[in-house]
Formats: sequence, structure tokens, C-alpha cells
Amino acid sequence: MSGAQMRLLIIEDDVAYATVLARRLSQHGFSCELVNHSCDALSKAQQFNPSHVLLDMKLNNDNGLHLIKPLRAAYPSCHMVLLTGFASIATAVEAMRFGANDYLAKPADTLTILKALTGDKAECTIEEAPMSAERLEWEHIQQTLNANNGNVSATARQLDMHRRTLQRKLQKKPVQR
Repeated sequence: MSGAQMRLLIIEDDVAYATVLARRLSQHGFSCELVNHSCDALSKAQQFNPSHVLLDMKLNNDNGLHLIKPLRAAYPSCHMVLLTGFASIATAVEAMRFGANDYLAKPADTLTILKALTGDKAECTIEEAPMSAERLEWEHIQQTLNANNGNVSATARQLDMHRRTLQRKLQKKPVQR
């Protein structure tokens, strides 16, 4: 598929993560559009006419699984990948049954996402350094904070971390890779 035809719709409620994904995947030939709410996903898809969809399973208080069937019905040849921080065999089976082409657990690196989107199970020649431990920690803290609706105390309890330690980590800028 040529670069002009690779139109990727990223449906992800974490705006920072979606922006990073769009930037990285744009470097690999995808034209990207972002949607941060499930209620806007189908109308954005209709405007954008995607060839590929990267769909988060947990969209705020909604479940991205329910978007697979209508997207598949509207775009039968679209390559659809469900991305989730809450991976389980049951949801993987359900996603595939609904019509997803692939299922990935977060955090997934760009190479893994690219392989899933293109259906390329062979070894790619794209070189990307793995995320550092500090970056993985920051991503995990942000995901947990988002799941707790920004509640620092609840996030600290869930991460088994002192509240002040978490606040110090949150004040730091994100580590690059």
C-alpha cells in the first residue's frame, strides 16, 4: 500500500500518548488523524475514510470494543488493531471475534504497533531504541493517574508509592525514550 493510501485513525483518550503515536507513525508513511472520545470516532472515520485504525480499548469511561463492529461494517478492508493497557485473553478473543485484525498490550513500541498495523509478521528493518526504564515508569504513572481521573492519592495507593514521592515524579518533565 502506498504512503498516500495509508490513512490511520488513532482512537485514544490519552492525548499525549496519541500525539506521540501519530508523530512516530507519520514518520513511517501514515497520514494520521486523532480522536480522543468514543462518541466522535464514527463521525471522524466517516470524514477521514481510514485504511487503518488503532483503537484503545478503554476510552475514558467507555469501552472501545463496541466501536469495532460499526467500524468493520463501514470499512470492511480497514486494518484494525486494538491497543489496551488491560490485556486479557478474553478481551483479545472478543476483539478478534468483533473484527479486529490484531490486539496489542500497552506499552507497545512503535515497531510492534507498525508490524500489527501493516500485518507484517516478518522482521522489519526499522530501528528504534527500547524505552528507558525511566520513560516506562513515567508512562505507567501517567496511565494510572488517568485511570484514577487525576486523583494523586488514589494513584499513589495503587502504585504502592508515597504521595509526596509521586508528586515529585509528576513535577518532572517526561524522560525522552
